[in-house]
Amino acid sequence: MTGGNHDVLVVGGGPAGATTAYWLAKAGHNVLMVEKKHFPREKTCGDGLTPRAVKQLVDMGLEHELAPYHRFEGLRTVAHGRTIEMRWPDHPVYPSHGYVVRRRDLDQFVAEHAVKAGATLWQASEAVAPIIEQGKVVGATINRKDLGATEEVRADYVVVADGSNSRFGRAIGTSRNKTYPQGMAIRGYYESPLHDDPWIESALDVRDRNGNALPGYGWIFPLGDGTINVGIGLLSTFRDWKSVNTSHLMEEFAATAPAYWGISPETKVSEPTGGRLPMGGSVGPKAGPRHLVVGDAAGSVNPFNGEGIDYAYETGRLAADVLDEAIRTDNPLALQRYPQTLEDEYGLYFKVARLFVKLIGHPALMREMTRVGMHSTPLMEWLLRIMANLLRPDELGPAEVAYKMAAAIVRRVPDRAIKA
Repeated sequence: MTGGNHDVLVVGGGPAGATTAYWLAKAGHNVLMVEKKHFPREKTCGDGLTPRAVKQLVDMGLEHELAPYHRFEGLRTVAHGRTIEMRWPDHPVYPSHGYVVRRRDLDQFVAEHAVKAGATLWQASEAVAPIIEQGKVVGATINRKDLGATEEVRADYVVVADGSNSRFGRAIGTSRNKTYPQGMAIRGYYESPLHDDPWIESALDVRDRNGNALPGYGWIFPLGDGTINVGIGLLSTFRDWKSVNTSHLMEEFAATAPAYWGISPETKVSEPTGGRLPMGGSVGPKAGPRHLVVGDAAGSVNPFNGEGIDYAYETGRLAADVLDEAIRTDNPLALQRYPQTLEDEYGLYFKVARLFVKLIGHPALMREMTRVGMHSTPLMEWLLRIMANLLRPDELGPAEVAYKMAAAIVRRVPDRAIKA
């Protein structure tokens, strides 16, 4: 082994990093997690936790931390003058509810949970450069802002979990496959009389104040604290997406959202913030001789719906399993099964999603698909099960049949044929 100061250095204290640190610390390993900001800190996000994310938090023993936050039962979809309300589908593994939790709260209590399990957390500490020896990442130079000092930290293994921009990842050679879809999103907070509504809401037919169709999809997530999270997302599969002004999209969506939410300039409580998200596992390589890449830093975002938190938790846990084996057996080669584990878990599903978002990148086709879908609640319920990755492993219902048919086709399509 390298004889580092720690078994594992985790770069980033967000969902993926904190989860990796928690499971490794729980297994008895010496883990240092560095987070460049102080908790609590804001993150651009929809703040929604789907059943997949809730399961991971419950598995970490955080059910009691979730209890005070707003619980929702399903999704309300609005498009073409119609509204459909869909409860989360029954599933043998995942719960039938979600939560809406601001990231400033969520990330803090997950990171603190990792510390309680035995991990060490350095806040206001940024990994500014990797330490590379003989082609292996063996640590990082850490800028400890509160102390006004820079120090080198060495570890037997390093986990890259510094988010979608991932400067640290790029410094060790990761890059995004630009043929894969990328998301853009912007969100803000508003006061609302429906702040405790039992549904999160998506708008599939977004229009400006003159009735002109706009690219993308909108969301409104109630937080239960007097406010709602209002945002709009756009995929790189949409024509001319680079020229789209997301601030304009946000203004128009906020102005045309259903009146029952009470959204107006007077109810705004924060200025909108935005960012870009690599999707579909688009960033790689995901493993090196002594390091793994997890969460948004690996592009682990579902192209179907832009979910990233649950996949951050899941990839962090999968990485921790591999690292635990490597440490226990003193065998770094264990890390090399991590990319295949991700491929087995998400590869085909993400490929189906990539083809789907390529198709809906055509505005006319998107409008027709949503118009047809909004006239059939069963069809939309099937789509919800597929897009939220809640297919049942124990029975073959309509959603499972539809997905299997799509997957059978996509298996035969070369990756190069599915370009954003």
